[in-house]
Amino acid sequence: MAAGAAGLSWRRVSSFTGPVPRSRHGHRAVAIRELLIIFGGGNEGIADELHVYNTVTNQWFLPAVRGDIPPGCAAHGFVCDGTRILVFGGMVEYGRYSNDLYELQASRWLWKKVKPQAPSNGSPPCPRLGHSFSLYGNKCYLFGGLANESEDSNNNVPRYLNDFYELELQHGSGVVGWSIPVTKGTLPSPRESHTAIVYCRKDVGSPKMYIFGGMCGCRLNDLWELDIETMTWSRPETKGTVPLPRSLHTANVIGNKMYVFGGWVPQSAGGEISAPDGEWKCTGSFSYLNLDTTEWIGLISDCQEDKSNLLPGPRAGHCAVAVGTRLYIWSGRDGYRKAWNNQVCCKDLWYLDTERPLAPSQVQLIRATTNSFQLKWDEVPTVEGYLLQLHADSPVPPVAGIPGTGVPETAVLSSQGGCSLHQSPQSLSSVPYPEMKVDHPSQANNLIPNNVQVALSSSSKAEGKEKVAAPENKVTQETLKNHTDATGFKESNAPSVLPVCTSSAQTSANVGELHALDKQSVNPDASVSSTVSSAQTMVTQQAVKTESSSTNGAVVKDETSLTTFNSKSEAAETAYVMPSTRVNTGQTNDSHSSRAAQRPPVKTRDRRWYDVGIFKNNTAVVSQFYLLPEETLNINSKTEGADVPDYRLLKKQDLFPGTVYRFRVAAINGCGVGPFSKISEFKTCIPGFPGAPSTVKITKSVDCIHLSWEPPASPSGNILEYSAYLAIRSTQLQENPNQLVFMRIYCGLKTSCIVTAAQLSNAHVDYTSRPAIVFRISAKNERGYGPATQVRWLQDMKASGSK
Repeated sequence: MAAGAAGLSWRRVSSFTGPVPRSRHGHRAVAIRELLIIFGGGNEGIADELHVYNTVTNQWFLPAVRGDIPPGCAAHGFVCDGTRILVFGGMVEYGRYSNDLYELQASRWLWKKVKPQAPSNGSPPCPRLGHSFSLYGNKCYLFGGLANESEDSNNNVPRYLNDFYELELQHGSGVVGWSIPVTKGTLPSPRESHTAIVYCRKDVGSPKMYIFGGMCGCRLNDLWELDIETMTWSRPETKGTVPLPRSLHTANVIGNKMYVFGGWVPQSAGGEISAPDGEWKCTGSFSYLNLDTTEWIGLISDCQEDKSNLLPGPRAGHCAVAVGTRLYIWSGRDGYRKAWNNQVCCKDLWYLDTERPLAPSQVQLIRATTNSFQLKWDEVPTVEGYLLQLHADSPVPPVAGIPGTGVPETAVLSSQGGCSLHQSPQSLSSVPYPEMKVDHPSQANNLIPNNVQVALSSSSKAEGKEKVAAPENKVTQETLKNHTDATGFKESNAPSVLPVCTSSAQTSANVGELHALDKQSVNPDASVSSTVSSAQTMVTQQAVKTESSSTNGAVVKDETSLTTFNSKSEAAETAYVMPSTRVNTGQTNDSHSSRAAQRPPVKTRDRRWYDVGIFKNNTAVVSQFYLLPEETLNINSKTEGADVPDYRLLKKQDLFPGTVYRFRVAAINGCGVGPFSKISEFKTCIPGFPGAPSTVKITKSVDCIHLSWEPPASPSGNILEYSAYLAIRSTQLQENPNQLVFMRIYCGLKTSCIVTAAQLSNAHVDYTSRPAIVFRISAKNERGYGPATQVRWLQDMKASGSK
């Protein structure tokens, strides 16, 4: 569902799985990456369970917690520091409040009751509820709340607080103690059920804490600012219409905005209520404060009725959590039914995308064939789909060169010996190419040992172009005669710089990571998983392209065994396409396919981008693209707000062999289509070259490592030899850290080789993602070298020290 109020597009989550928590109010929530973690609250009793909602899989679950499990509480303090959560105070039963402090290590779901030292200049915080508890750096800031002056919990004598405490945390786990900071300026008036957030401008200024609203016999809408560095309180002047006085609302910082939603507001429009028992109501109003300009902007007014169920209904005591630029709201009470003598709680979960999504990483090539690509890009958090586009260049003829990786297979092994791995083929071309980590298993050569876990989550950030450099004096030179690469991978701005040594015209290669941490387990995004327990691993196949040329004026000679890869950024095109809000879960429709018998002429000035389709996930198999209607052929980019065409009515064009295609991808969320990624170029294969070696294994010995692989699944003839390369340290790397230099360490017919300690001592440790030593392996047949398999051997730098 979407709502158009103020240009907003709220979505109600309608389909989810797992044990859904009962509706409630007074609960609290935080986010750890994509997980919403909810604790406490009340509705027919105070809840004591810890509930977790996965925003990616739309699944609720109840973790098996252990340790000093706290009692249920409501209106408590709840903050997240990395993967630990702190809970302070709250109501544990009617009229009885707490000042206990608990810590949850969410990585182990382990609770621990902690006892901070009392402040040296006063008493520790008294039991309370409705306070604010805010984290900045290694300190939590506690302000205000409501205490019970009566020792009899059944005889509640409320006392509103405006005391201010600082809680110093120990790194990772535990706390030091409370302190009472000495502040300047006028302290905010006593209150409870207010909100407090911390914001620090990126460019200038010190961190500030902002307190808004709350209850003190009447509801408030005043804004207070605390400069955390100078500990000075002030009342900032604001512009715009200040929201109505309220309590039990939520405030969340996303970017430079503080979003305020819901709460209890006066029934009349006249402003504050003077008596505690005055008429009030829940509101669904929504506004934000620009924290840089202190201007209030109203998004949904208090009087705006939503009878279409396209906006979250009025509520108070709900929870709101920011996951990236997406705001989630869950449950809360929507009012009070005097006839029933109880409150009614909402059961719904909503989210709002507050900004367009960021640009995805560059498109990565997993596999190339003569007429298709298997592509991947890094996931963008909290998006609903991805728009993939391409345009074609003129066919690129094969280029002779030294053996390199048209498609490197990257595997990552740690320097300790265990590993996990991915497998996916790629290709290479006579153009610069970057290193990429691919996490989808190769469909052809996906042999995974039982003791290896397949890691299916890619991450690669560097971009690169490769060039061939003259060898340094200390590097042994080897003959690289008659090496012609089969490269089908061309990439202009790939995420990680992967070196290759040749260029030619085919595709299919591997990139994988071998993790060398014994018994390390990795969460795969596919169904294959097993625990890593030995020094063997598998690899991911990926395609890479290479460039045979000279660097720094050095002419490439047959004896050269070094290859450098230069990372060069190319600005992505700025065209935006605005699809409709629907997102297809599939890839494309096979109807209306146009299969031309001959390759249509490609004009060099033709820079049109064609839609491949809208994809729900971050992978795509591309064999066709949509042709635009004749009347739109001269449009270089769709205008913002334009609807995505009905793909069912468009014809499709097949991909051609030996052709370079440029790709870009943009993420889609409720705000529309975000900026496109940098552009990647890949080349479809030319038949006849060997595929990339597969099933790479690395076994660590005392003074060397043993590198082995299996022949390509598609040798396209007899394999004449294999070449293995190692990325080495170079003065060129000091001048350009994005440039890798490779030395050939093996050439022969055997499918294994020994890498000596002397060779490893000269290895370059690549930090483009996790620290790793990079290898490449490629096969040669009668036509030349095919794409390479690149292996990243993960290094435990803490254990081994920097190499």
